[in-house]
Amino acid sequence: MPQRQPAIGFVLISLVIDALSFGLVVPIVPSLVLELSGQGASGAALWVGLMLAGFAIMQFACAPILGGLSDRFGRRPVLLLSLAGVGINYLLLAWAPSLAWLFLGRLIAGATAASAATASAYIADVTPPQQRAGRFGLIGAMFGIGFILGPALGGVLGAYGLRLPFIVSAVLAGCNVLYGLFVLPESLPPERRRAFDWRRANPLGSLRVVMGSRDLARLTIAWGCTWFAMGALQTTFVLANQVRFGWDTQDNGLALALAGVGSAVMQGLVVRRLIPVLGERRAALIGTSLTTCAYLLIALAPVGWVVLLGIVVQAGGSITNPAVQGLVSASVPADRQGETQGALSSIQGLMAIVSPLVASTVFAHFTGSSALIMLPGAPFVVSALAYCLAFWTVTGIRPPAALARPGSGTALLPGAKGAGGD
Repeated sequence: MPQRQPAIGFVLISLVIDALSFGLVVPIVPSLVLELSGQGASGAALWVGLMLAGFAIMQFACAPILGGLSDRFGRRPVLLLSLAGVGINYLLLAWAPSLAWLFLGRLIAGATAASAATASAYIADVTPPQQRAGRFGLIGAMFGIGFILGPALGGVLGAYGLRLPFIVSAVLAGCNVLYGLFVLPESLPPERRRAFDWRRANPLGSLRVVMGSRDLARLTIAWGCTWFAMGALQTTFVLANQVRFGWDTQDNGLALALAGVGSAVMQGLVVRRLIPVLGERRAALIGTSLTTCAYLLIALAPVGWVVLLGIVVQAGGSITNPAVQGLVSASVPADRQGETQGALSSIQGLMAIVSPLVASTVFAHFTGSSALIMLPGAPFVVSALAYCLAFWTVTGIRPPAALARPGSGTALLPGAKGAGGD
């Protein structure tokens, strides 16, 4: 029986459905928590915060395990498991009689939140190193499309009942799993797999892996900085604009939609054409520079249109993560792609825990009565500093030719020999 061709199209469609399902429930979860808690807005906000933290903690703990399992058993079963976990989460949200069941659903979703990491490993398996950054950009574009469409559709469905968006999301996730069972081939052949190792398949072990060489450590720090900066945007963007400009929900929603459209267009249409011309390292440097400027514009904006200008500039900076991810992928061998992508996902989860705490604390200080200056955009200054650190770390890495042999995906890990020099 001939081997089926790698179903990259299915992988990308799965990510759209995954993001769409998530976006569907974003406008509804706070209302459902408010309904079930009976504690008022402040009590509901605490529960929402606990659920977000629980999801991020489980993602941080479990992503390296799933990455290691995908290196041992292949990408297909882990990707399908992740998609099934998403469906179970939405079923629990749809019929949860209490907050405890809602919390359980978010824990399950966090534990199986490996769709992006496994999809990245899948794409790395079937894509030459020089083309990976462009395809990693497509992953970002798929999530962007889902996040644009999801909240709007969720708001419409929520008008017919708070539980309906969860039911629709569960159905979409279930159809995704069933479709994948029939059309998704395995991308990692048996000869490229390796034994599962608990010493590496945990957050600390996976961090030791990605910190195992100078260049890979620098790229990992840059990756963490970008996600740390994103946390400020997710946590305080709406509040900062309400305080500064009196923006209402519609104003902030349109601004966030602009950000989503810009990111989707950039990563879906531009990145895969631009990175081969610039190279991953130069693209990452340009992206971090643009995003630093974007966050400073958003932070110091005297009027609302400057925030929109910052969002447009930030869209150009969305080339950063695909470029960094492409450099990371080129730095590790084929049998460690899952482990490495799982480590990146774990770092993303860690930043989702730390960044909102930092951003909200900074915002509270610079909008409180004890602040020396009133600066609601202060969290975005912190984000700009994080991108400055990312820029500095990327400047110190060697050219891509020194990281791996062209087309081989072979790592320049400790003890390995590279084709290039410093």
